[in-house]
Amino acid sequence: MVDRGKPDLAVVVPSVNGWGDLAGCLRALEAQPNGVALEVIVADRVGEEVRERVRREHPEVRLLEAPAGTTIPRLREMAFGAARADVVGVIEDHVIVPPDWAERMLAEHQGGAEVVGGAVDNAARDRVVDWAAFLCEYSHCLVPPPRGPAPWLTGNNVTYRRALLERFRATIAEGGWENRLHDAMKAAGIALESRPDIVVGHQKHYTVGEYVHQRYLYSRSYAGVRVAGAGIRRRSAYGFAVCALPPLLFYRIVTNVLRTGRYRRELALSLPLLAIFVIAWAWGEAVGSWFGPGDALEKVR
Repeated sequence: MVDRGKPDLAVVVPSVNGWGDLAGCLRALEAQPNGVALEVIVADRVGEEVRERVRREHPEVRLLEAPAGTTIPRLREMAFGAARADVVGVIEDHVIVPPDWAERMLAEHQGGAEVVGGAVDNAARDRVVDWAAFLCEYSHCLVPPPRGPAPWLTGNNVTYRRALLERFRATIAEGGWENRLHDAMKAAGIALESRPDIVVGHQKHYTVGEYVHQRYLYSRSYAGVRVAGAGIRRRSAYGFAVCALPPLLFYRIVTNVLRTGRYRRELALSLPLLAIFVIAWAWGEAVGSWFGPGDALEKVR
């Protein structure tokens, strides 16, 4: 990574899963062309074991230390505030970028784009549980928006002009996920530019129990925020209504995968686990509706 004053691209990496995931992510960022000056910002909530490895093996990385309960949106916010480059990218600590990722993202911004989002594919391909987890969470990303202005972008393969992040600082400070930021940008007339040919790999390994817990936590946090401030009747009604979600979610995942013409064998093998995962998904939304988000968002990884 070249240091020639102001960097070309800042890359924000919330560190929440430990060194086993983060190491591959940082190696992939190191492999970007030397002609692109990267500013890699790792916002870590895991602890000193990870931080010591980052300092020793990647001394060029800017390391931000956060308490253990810091949410992923808050880690991103911290890193946004520290970024110096005019373009800021966001990935995850288990995302593997291709060697030309930085060049291609910067080229889109040089062409006038303010927000650019690519696609996500599975890079954890050896175990059925990893396939099931990926398809449960990312089946909709297997058919990303076509090239051009898009209604949505994924949050772990996206770049922004830093000035735009400054403009929407109040929205970011609310601590929500990227969909809230993107919706605010669209409402202000900012185009979200999709580049589905810029693909990153999602390389996350799970146990069944771990993913069930994570799916529950994310869904509870999402539903809890969604009904915040609503009366007891509305929250109760929503909570009971989401009990009908499992078959709908299951159908949606299967349909998304079949539309792509890919991964049909992996889908077939994943069906029993997907049935379990969508039940956890619905249960999380029900609990979030009835009892609020609790500390679920602080535990999402």
